Amino acid sequence: MVKNFLILVLIFAFANSKSLTPNDVYSQAVLIEHEVEYLMNYYDIKHDDNKLKKILYVNTKLKPRNVLQKTYEILIKINILRDNHDLPIIEPINMPPTANLDPNLVYEQTQRILTELHIFKVRKGIKIPKAKVQTFKDKTPLDVFNLLSLISISFDILNKSEVTPSYVFGENLRVYDDIGLILDHLNIKDNTIPAKKNLKATPNDTFNTAMKILEKIRQLQIDAGIDFVDFNDFRKKVQTTGEVFSITQMIMSELQTIKAYLSIDNITPAAARYKTKTPSEVDQLMSWNLRKLELISSLRVRR
Repeated sequence: MVKNFLILVLIFAFANSKSLTPNDVYSQAVLIEHEVEYLMNYYDIKHDDNKLKKILYVNTKLKPRNVLQKTYEILIKINILRDNHDLPIIEPINMPPTANLDPNLVYEQTQRILTELHIFKVRKGIKIPKAKVQTFKDKTPLDVFNLLSLISISFDILNKSEVTPSYVFGENLRVYDDIGLILDHLNIKDNTIPAKKNLKATPNDTFNTAMKILEKIRQLQIDAGIDFVDFNDFRKKVQTTGEVFSITQMIMSELQTIKAYLSIDNITPAAARYKTKTPSEVDQLMSWNLRKLELISSLRVRR
């Protein structure tokens, strides 16, 4: 009888579990957009039309892992908002490496973002009218990603600043640590050293190096039979520090697939905080990461 009861419980749980779709995630992202818009109005901050015009809406087949990483980017910017208003920062959520990320986790991240915004409003005594949840059809992970990109830029406007090179440096140290874990797992000796700083390095230079890293990761993914993403649509003529920050997040998302393939289950910790890093230091570290990654010729023969 107990066995039959457990079976009924499992059937009931299965019947009542909801499979969340990109439509559900998109509706939550719209709520986040509403919250940011209200905060901008509350603080009498006008939209920077020039920034909004420069938003790069990509058109490529993205994975849930890429969308999840964009939510991490937004959580970093919520920390900047908190810091600007004399509130302590909260470490963003990081996930264990996985080859195929559960899309439902992206929905969970939207709830964390909404919760953090609610906490901020409570701490600052701000009352925001509750927005009605809208329903959508035929939305894709790409639609969610592009809306989150708009929200991320809106946070820059709300914060009255883009992420600084210090933030980008911190995120690239996370990449450095992950590559180090992979090299150690593969028993690859690393004799690389950082190259001399290019004091004239621009975000364009660093972004181009980041794209070379993503291309190298794609080669390794193809070699190992891992689903890859084509990031070429992320290119544009002039890159900003913020876009280098964003492409670094894409590097992080793709490295997790390699860690998962190699059964490296270490969760990448949040970035340490820096305050005085320069574009040349970011460029130097990005280039070093590329050289370290190029030490790996194949994943299959070393697994």
